[in-house]
Amino acid sequence: MPVFRLDLAYDGSGFRGYAKQAGVRTVQGEMEGALRRVLGAEIRTAVAGRTDAGVHARGQVISFSTSVEVDQRRLLRSLNGLLGSEIAVHRLVAVDDSFHARFSATSRTYRYRTLLAQTLDPLTRNFVWHMDTDVDVALIHKTSAFFIGEHDFGSFCRSVPGKSTIRRVSRSEWLGAGDELDFWITANAFCHQMVRSLVGLCYDVARGHIGADDVPEIMERGHRTGVAPVGTVAPPHGLTLWEVGY
Repeated sequence: MPVFRLDLAYDGSGFRGYAKQAGVRTVQGEMEGALRRVLGAEIRTAVAGRTDAGVHARGQVISFSTSVEVDQRRLLRSLNGLLGSEIAVHRLVAVDDSFHARFSATSRTYRYRTLLAQTLDPLTRNFVWHMDTDVDVALIHKTSAFFIGEHDFGSFCRSVPGKSTIRRVSRSEWLGAGDELDFWITANAFCHQMVRSLVGLCYDVARGHIGADDVPEIMERGHRTGVAPVGTVAPPHGLTLWEVGY
């Protein structure tokens, strides 16, 4: 059957994450519901990266196959008409039959936005974490450098029996100007809550709750209890799935 790729963006504030769940509103539920209405058939989608409740996406990718004849321009227009303002599909193309949104992906890039200011900005409160101003920015940069390379990130993930927590990180850096400071990270894949936990660790080090020189040891432990004594997990609303590489 023909395979199609959809590139989309969404504001995750009003969703209980990407993955479909009974009785709650999710991005996958909205997407598959809209596809069903337009194509008149049940459509099962695959996704590049499942985002948690409150997490956003700028460059999410999903794929699906169907035996229904697809008018690509009409489907794209109809989906955006049905999905409203929280989800936007900005590309829909036919792809090779071997393409799979998750398994064909070679990298994912996330951006985590923070604001170092005395007062929060109400206009960005759904997309930016307002952190304390009493942080050592130099320590934030130092901590993020430890994440580069292939490591067992089990200290920063919710464990899933039988699932590896080894990941290969090719980019990990904080960039910004003025009060804005954003964390950028690219890896072959991410485990559950990994990015938010890494941001939280940078925050804990920058506040002096954890020593920067203790970070390698924490990483080597390979289990969640290793992030002692604080182990902050950054809130979801600052996180955006920025780009997926193929």
